Amino acid sequence: MLTQKTLDEAAALLAALQERGLTLATAESCTGGLISAALTAIPGSSATLLAGYVTYSNAAKTRMVGVPPALFEARGAVSEPVARQMAQGALADAGADIAVSCTGIAGPGGGSAAKPVGLVFIGCARRGAVTEVERHVFPGDRTAIRAATVDAAFGMIRLALSAR
Repeated sequence: MLTQKTLDEAAALLAALQERGLTLATAESCTGGLISAALTAIPGSSATLLAGYVTYSNAAKTRMVGVPPALFEARGAVSEPVARQMAQGALADAGADIAVSCTGIAGPGGGSAAKPVGLVFIGCARRGAVTEVERHVFPGDRTAIRAATVDAAFGMIRLALSAR
């Protein structure tokens, strides 16, 4: 699943973060830790990646990154406010400079007309900045959706770096 392109991007991101003296945390649901796995495949990543939270269940999202249970009832686990809170919670708990989160429906089941398979929300929180959230509907099977989520999360981290 981790292609050479993904590993090269992870290495470039880590180098850019290290060059700026910034740290990172992840809060992942639909990727099950793939963002962290790509980053930790790079030697020296421990200087930058402070924590990776795999919050696959709603209970874990609440316990580990502080998503209020009422938010699941109001908007569902796959939603913009949940992705936002996941990123903000990881940022606060890990004490990182930047945190990225993802929550989505990787399939093959679980989708609906309102929330189709491939729907993913990716959040990126930065200290002292507004938390950004992107909505995507990625095509393909479970593997493709998860890989596309990792790539998009890396893109959000790059944007966070360029905004500094």
